[in-house]
Amino acid sequence: KQWYQRRVRGMFVELQLSANLVNIESFGAEGDDFRWYLKIKCSNCGEIPDHFVYVAKDEESDVKGGRGSANLVAKCKMCGRENSMSIVDGSLKPYSNDRGQFCSVVKFECRGMEPVDFSPRTGWVATAEDSGASFTEVDLAEKEWCDYDEDEDREVGIYELKSQFKITKS
Repeated sequence: KQWYQRRVRGMFVELQLSANLVNIESFGAEGDDFRWYLKIKCSNCGEIPDHFVYVAKDEESDVKGGRGSANLVAKCKMCGRENSMSIVDGSLKPYSNDRGQFCSVVKFECRGMEPVDFSPRTGWVATAEDSGASFTEVDLAEKEWCDYDEDEDREVGIYELKSQFKITKS
């Protein structure tokens, strides 16, 4: 007999951002330790906890029943179901649209849960237009950020940050 291990596939959800960039070429998350703060909804019972949880590529937990591992494993407090989420390899992209359109910055594979809200917080990296100056530890908790590019002698900023989720096939 041959035994085949079937991988349970979940749904894929992309986090899309929109922002008004002032003298900024791009901004994005950097490193596998970046924490994506999300509010999640249980797909089984619809429960949405009041608090944000985070998922980070460099953290893995075993999924119950020997079904592999995931970057986030959480048990629903309402129905008791264990759900999981992972960041899809190679899905991380910087935001670089200066027209304020929504663009995908990361993709999650969700099993039994889906994100419903995003809190940007800190740890972003922004690159200035023209000078290429790098700004690290950009804090977007207030959904805007500004600084000064000394090389170009001008203001730089990220304003009107918005987020949405898009369900994709893969």
